[in-house]
Amino acid sequence: MAHSTERGQTTSGRAPEDMPTSFGFTQVKEGQKQALVDDVFHKVAGRYDLMNDLMSGGLHRVWKDGLVSALAPPKSGNRTWRLLDVAGGTGDIASRVVERSGKTIKAVVCDINESMLTVGRERAEKAGYGGSIEFMQGNAEDLPFPDRSFDAYTIAFGIRNVPDIPKALAEAHRVLKRGGRFLCLEFSEVDVPGLDKVYDAFSFNAIPAMGQWVTGDGEPYRYLVESIRKFPHQDRFADMIGAAGFENVSYRNYSGGIAALHSGWKL
Repeated sequence: MAHSTERGQTTSGRAPEDMPTSFGFTQVKEGQKQALVDDVFHKVAGRYDLMNDLMSGGLHRVWKDGLVSALAPPKSGNRTWRLLDVAGGTGDIASRVVERSGKTIKAVVCDINESMLTVGRERAEKAGYGGSIEFMQGNAEDLPFPDRSFDAYTIAFGIRNVPDIPKALAEAHRVLKRGGRFLCLEFSEVDVPGLDKVYDAFSFNAIPAMGQWVTGDGEPYRYLVESIRKFPHQDRFADMIGAAGFENVSYRNYSGGIAALHSGWKL
């Protein structure tokens, strides 16, 4: 079940200021996190979407469909509508948006990790999206695009891996056109009593074990689980989006807050 809300009170101790130096539950020096995160995604790129299925019981597909429905890409128009999907290296979100539009839009996938981009390029070509989706290497904190270049900006399960989240949000605001939409799908804080304990037990025990079984290495998945617990909760992240200059900020919880879709507009 989804729940929609406007920004509210801050209720949790997840601190955004800790994110640049937290590699999961491990504290690292300033400037070290990005290389460690890159190494994680080099390791998991080939099985990334398979592991998303296993980790979420397939629910990530439903959540991503919710993102695409909220975005509602146009199916026609007198100009080319452009999407920027950041940290979307495998092309999963971009291909869904392009398909929903009837292949009338243009999407750019920007990811810092070349291994993820390689997977995405191969999949897009095989699926016939080569003419609709462009893949570029770039950092969410310093996007290689001019101001006001895109009609929409999406990022799914990627922003918690960015060391300087406020900087990434400021970049999202910069590259959007006036009237542009920001949508961020991310694991969040469970708000259903009892579900939080079940979810914690599954996350910390089953997910690293599945990663070990599927990829031969459970440690990257231990980081991914820990990084979810360090990410700011829904209200605090909504405040960060507003602080970056976005208007009409809101979020919708999915599956009891296991994931949340945040929305903002550049007005």
